[in-house]
Amino acid sequence: MTFPVIFVLFCLVMMVAALVADRMRPGMILFSVVVAFLCAGILSPRECLEGFSNKGMMTVALLFLVSEGIRKSGVLEQMIYALLSRGKSATVEAGNLRLLPVIAGVSAFLNNTPVVVIFAPMIKNWAKRMKLPPTKFLIPLSYATILGGMCTLIGTSTNLVVDGMVQDAGFRGFTMFELGQVGIVIAVVGIAYLVLLSKRLLPDARPDQTDEAAAEGVRVEAVLGARFPGIGRSLRTFDFQRRFGADVLAIRRGGERLTGDWHDVRLRENDTLLISTDEKFLSVWGESSLFQMLSVEGAEPEMGKKKRYLATALMFLMIIGATVGELPAVKAAVPGLKLDMFFFVCVTTVVMAWTRMFSPRKYTKYISWDVLITIACAFAISKAMSNSGFADLIASFIISLTDSLGPYALLAVVYVITNLFTELITNNAAAALAFPIALAVARQLGVDPTPFFVVICMAASAAFSTPIGYQTNLIVQGVGGYKFTDFVRVGLPLNIIVFLLSVFLVPLIWPFVAQ
Repeated sequence: MTFPVIFVLFCLVMMVAALVADRMRPGMILFSVVVAFLCAGILSPRECLEGFSNKGMMTVALLFLVSEGIRKSGVLEQMIYALLSRGKSATVEAGNLRLLPVIAGVSAFLNNTPVVVIFAPMIKNWAKRMKLPPTKFLIPLSYATILGGMCTLIGTSTNLVVDGMVQDAGFRGFTMFELGQVGIVIAVVGIAYLVLLSKRLLPDARPDQTDEAAAEGVRVEAVLGARFPGIGRSLRTFDFQRRFGADVLAIRRGGERLTGDWHDVRLRENDTLLISTDEKFLSVWGESSLFQMLSVEGAEPEMGKKKRYLATALMFLMIIGATVGELPAVKAAVPGLKLDMFFFVCVTTVVMAWTRMFSPRKYTKYISWDVLITIACAFAISKAMSNSGFADLIASFIISLTDSLGPYALLAVVYVITNLFTELITNNAAAALAFPIALAVARQLGVDPTPFFVVICMAASAAFSTPIGYQTNLIVQGVGGYKFTDFVRVGLPLNIIVFLLSVFLVPLIWPFVAQ
């Protein structure tokens, strides 16, 4: 092996190890690897920066703002509140049947994290009123958002990242609903699985082990975000009461309440704090990026009416406009204007800002900058894998192992590699590692690489078996008090279902045509 191949392999191993160990934010880890490739001469300065100007990355950034505008309009709260039964009785199966298809539909067009942040406390409070275990609904909530994201180009940032890489490689990108040809089938089967088996596979509610009788005031669950100032410090050294005017009753991590001297435990992102405070806490900190989620037990959402119709209209305009804009007749009618998703998300963002659907003075706080840096660096890492010859070497090795089994077997191998990475590290980093390998495999086989690109989209999103594979899984783990094994029990069969459907359906829709 040449020095560039050995160096890239070493850096990638170190990157995966650092991501699994959670030593830094993913964006900084990937950026460190990009700088290492720059110093080694594997990447040029221009190649390092190309990802930051990629259309897919910018579309993800603007979709954060669109999601915030929709969130503040109250449309989502009103939608889910109308679906929740307010009768005296309900069942787990009926509740999931009413909720999950709608949640998946919403997540096909909005960022998954705010959908879970909005719906999780509402569903948890509703389940308690109906005397049903909230644990039967919260993992299905997270999984439904993931399944919905597979159905459209904008359903998840991973699809946009892969689409950007596809176009950078000189191929035609995906249209708005093209991935839905397989994604919708997977979503329908996956939701049916969750509706039928969630009650059996998921645990009954685990009561909080805190002394709630001693707590006064309002009881709030707070999921810590990356910007929380106490990350890395213990409650013994970080005076939570002085800073926030609230008392911490307990800390939940990994689905379990910390015991012993938990005041001396260093706080981490995604920890859930159970706190006692007053009604002013939510009004002061509800919009803060310090917390991923704040919820009051038993509280009902306020159904604001202002701008709700405008938010809905803008959302439909963006979706329909981007879909119609890809039609040949429209392209011929306006040859000087590319009416794609990027165009319409730009227009929607500007209209939302000027109509103050989100605060135009604070718009930067609604964007997850670490996600954007991760995406931009993912493009550079993918380029380095190609420049060094590493991707071609791995592709040749994979082909040598499965050459007699044909392209279906290779497609399955690419899926498994991508899915293993996405369960261990971030989904966008997984796509970045898998894409150049998949492209090299397709080129060496002499077939159309599109089936491999689609499989990467499906596999990078199918993070069901562990809580660390997807941000929404971590959120519901804290809120629902789930253990790691709960995700394995219900998620591993779902992973297998998605794998089988993807490998079988994708070549039927996008055949292995010889190039």
